[in-house]
Order: sequence, then structure tokens, then C-alpha cells
Amino acid sequence: MASTDTRSAVRPGKSDDAQDLAGLEAGLDALDTVQVRRTPLRQVLVQKVLPPTVAVALVLVVWQVLVSAQVTEAYKLPAPSAVWESVTELWLQGELFGVVWTSVSRGLSGFLLALAIGTPLGLLVARVKFVRAAIGPILSGLQSLPSVAWVPPAVIWLGLNDSMMYAVILLGAVPSIANGLVSGVDQVPPLFLRAGRTLGASGLRGTWHIVMPAALPGYLAGLKQGWAFSWRSLMAAEIIASSPDLGLGLGQLLENGRNNADMAGVFLAIILILIVGIAIDLLIFSPLERWVLRNRGLLAKS
Repeated sequence: MASTDTRSAVRPGKSDDAQDLAGLEAGLDALDTVQVRRTPLRQVLVQKVLPPTVAVALVLVVWQVLVSAQVTEAYKLPAPSAVWESVTELWLQGELFGVVWTSVSRGLSGFLLALAIGTPLGLLVARVKFVRAAIGPILSGLQSLPSVAWVPPAVIWLGLNDSMMYAVILLGAVPSIANGLVSGVDQVPPLFLRAGRTLGASGLRGTWHIVMPAALPGYLAGLKQGWAFSWRSLMAAEIIASSPDLGLGLGQLLENGRNNADMAGVFLAIILILIVGIAIDLLIFSPLERWVLRNRGLLAKS
């Protein structure tokens, strides 16, 4: 009878422990599960659209106040309305889209070419000690070298053509992409590599399935920096190496405004260059960053 009572007393305890364990597992599963839901349109407008809109409006107000206060001569600081007139004139001439597309197409093409070269170069430097010792410092030095320094030799070597533009872009962007990937690979935990080798993921398979996914945050940072260097290198090349055969890009538009003492045109070119840079970040790199964070469980809301 006593033994029966003992069993009946133990069973509820076991049941309670099982329930507690099940509750703990459910809680851990809930923590591991990324809750993805669509953000309401109103919230998107308030959090992401309204702040930059207010910032741009404040800049325009301060700009107009400075013009109205005549803090400097009108030819040095044109009014926002004068810049808008330049935009309208360029649009009516049918050249606005062509000017922007000339530079954007060159920048994107050069960046993709730099991506194709910088990625295997970065993997080689990161994974082979002799190669890192040989060219690692050179890549760091090239990354710190102003891209405008490459324009004169590129003109002499290749002439005034698109090949010269792409050469300047590559020399500016490849080191940033390669160094970004090297930094990402260096931050991969050694345990990942050992686990991959244990499971048979070695060589190229290990690089594709283990190293690249684990190094993705650093690699993405290198891509963003590589695009920034691509865009700046292109603008420097278009400003310095201007020629009718190269077409009218944003850098050439800026240089034409300087040559003609047209500050409204200069401000227009600067604003267009800035808009392209912001648009590329918002349309390409920001979605990529959110995708990486979401896949790693670091972004709970879409």
C-alpha cells in the first residue's frame, strides 16, 4: 500500500517536470522564431519617409534664408528657384535622363566588374597566408590612395574613352571589396570551419557553404564601400578627363557649370550626384542589409 502511494506521489511530479520542460522548449522555440509581419503603411510613412522629408525641407528653408539675407553674392550662392530653373531647362532639352543614365550605367557596370575581380581576390588573400603577406598591405595602401590620382595615368595609358573610366573605377573599388571580404572571413569563428570539415565541406564547397555565408556582414560592408569608391572615382574621372566623345555625364555637367561660372548648374550637378548615391543605397544595399539581418534573426519586423 505504501509503495502504491509512493508511485502515485511520484507520477504527478514527473508530469509537472515534463510540463515545465515542454514549456521551456516552447519558450526557446518562440525566441528562435523570427516574427515577420508587414509594417503598416502609415508607420512606414511616419518612421522612414517623414524624417528625411522634414530634413530636406529644413535644408531648403535655411538655404533660402541665407539667399534672402544676402550673406554672399548671388553668383556664389544661387537661390533654390535658380537651381530648379536649371533642372527644368535640362528636362525641356531632353538631356536630364541621359546625363544621369550616362554616369549611372558607367558606375554600375564598373562596380559589377570590380565585384567580379575583388571577390575572388579577397578570398585568395584571406585564405592563403603567402598571398596575404605579399599583397595584403598593397591592397590597404591602394584603398587609402585617392582615386583621382589614377586619372592622369589612366588617360595616358588608355586615352579618353570608356576604358579609362572603367580602369579608374576598378582601381578605386577592387581594394575596398577585397578588404571587406578579408575582414569578414577573419571574423568567421574557427568552430564553423572545423564543423564544416567534419561534415565534408572543405575546399570550394567549404568556401561556398561555410565561409561566404559566415563572412557575409563584412563582405556586404565592403560592397557598400566599394560602390562609394566606384561612384567617387567615376565622378573624378568625368570631371578631369572631359571630352565630347565621352558624352555628358554628371561629372562633366559639374565641370561645365564651373567653366561657365554657372553656380546653379554646379549645385544641380551636386544634387543629382547626391540623389543617385542615396537611391542606390536605398534600392540595393539597404534591402540586402535587412535580408542578412532577418536571416540571422536580428530583425524581428520586416
